[in-house]
Amino acid sequence: MAEPLINPATEAVKAEFASLLKNIWSDLHDPFVLWQVGALLLCLFGAWLIQRLVRQRTALAAGDELSAAMRFGRSGLRRVVFPLSALILVIVARAVLARYHKVHLLDLAMPLLASMAAIRFVVYTVRQAAGASNWLGGFEKTFAALVWSVVALHIVGWLPEVIDALEAISFSMGSQKLSVWTVLQGAAMVMVTVLLALWVAGTLERRISKAAGLDANMRAVLTRITKALLIVVAVLIALPMVGINLTTLSVFGGALGVGLGFGLQKIAANYVSGFIILLDRSIRIGNLITVGGERGIVREITTRYTVVKAGNGVESIIPNETLVGSVVQNETFSDTKVLLPVSIQVGYEVDVERAIEILVEVASAHPRVLDEPAPKGFLVGFGESGIDLRLLCWIADPEEGTLGITSAINLEVWRRFKREGISIPYPQREVRVLNAASAGELPKLAHDASSAV
Repeated sequence: MAEPLINPATEAVKAEFASLLKNIWSDLHDPFVLWQVGALLLCLFGAWLIQRLVRQRTALAAGDELSAAMRFGRSGLRRVVFPLSALILVIVARAVLARYHKVHLLDLAMPLLASMAAIRFVVYTVRQAAGASNWLGGFEKTFAALVWSVVALHIVGWLPEVIDALEAISFSMGSQKLSVWTVLQGAAMVMVTVLLALWVAGTLERRISKAAGLDANMRAVLTRITKALLIVVAVLIALPMVGINLTTLSVFGGALGVGLGFGLQKIAANYVSGFIILLDRSIRIGNLITVGGERGIVREITTRYTVVKAGNGVESIIPNETLVGSVVQNETFSDTKVLLPVSIQVGYEVDVERAIEILVEVASAHPRVLDEPAPKGFLVGFGESGIDLRLLCWIADPEEGTLGITSAINLEVWRRFKREGISIPYPQREVRVLNAASAGELPKLAHDASSAV
């Protein structure tokens, strides 16, 4: 059996770091090591002050907008300013202290700080390439810290011992024996392949968003299906690469799937309903809908819920299952024109035909009222206090609200009626007294009532 090839450069680097660690161990027994520790702490404190200053200078004010390249550079600088500043300060401190005594501790700090800066920038770049996902942004610092911890263990030479300790902790799953190290390798490989899948999905999403012939809902469906399929494929590829047999997880996955199927029925129904809404395009972003007691404009459609913003600014999060399983009034589904009724009452003594003409004239003069179909006025009934009239007009922008246009029409109608002497009656009631007392007793009753008041 052929012996494995040994890279002389790698062996030289390992020998150099081993010698460095021995020198640091010897320095720990020398009182002068306190100078190195103090210098290192001062460098880290100075780097923290520089980082704070840079963050204050690069903070965006309200309303500031930057290009994608400028935003990328600004955010990348904020992530690497601490390790780079600390590295520069450590180099200066090392040059000063090296004249008086050994500086092996500072020699070890330099590669650690340099690797921290490189890892932070690489992880940030990968995150931007994969897409600005909320969960990915939350795990960026954690992932960078884990990667740097592995690199730091490798630099100080403790990584083989840590790997041996993790491999010693093993457990059985079915017929396969797994160790903690194998599981960690699988998790790391899954993370790498998922990031690669997200990067590919982000690239496809940008291409799909530029397709002119696709509806917005269809773009969202294609983007989400593509991302989900790529993530599943990434997991299926990553686990066998580290020696984890997928058939071993089949029994566990089946039991977990049954449990999740019973426990997450509503969530699964919402996801399926979300894809149905996106595919059949019954509800689109910008539609004015009414479902249950909620009425507003659709602002966002996700695979689990739909965000509807009411006219008062309140946003309602409606589960997609509710939209699929109940009656939804979509006022802008196929046509944005909406009929707006305005009711008013006039007295019995007025010229009703002239009152209807005024209603039509006022509505026709309003800029939001459509000329076709033209506004029309009707006499709808005879009320207790007056004659009931109704104005019917059409508008094409119901998402802008109807209260403003109703108020404007009513106010102008009131002005025109007042100018032409058309009265708007007060509520009137006629009271008849049955089986009343004799006529001589009525003045007495009135006198007693006035005395009581």
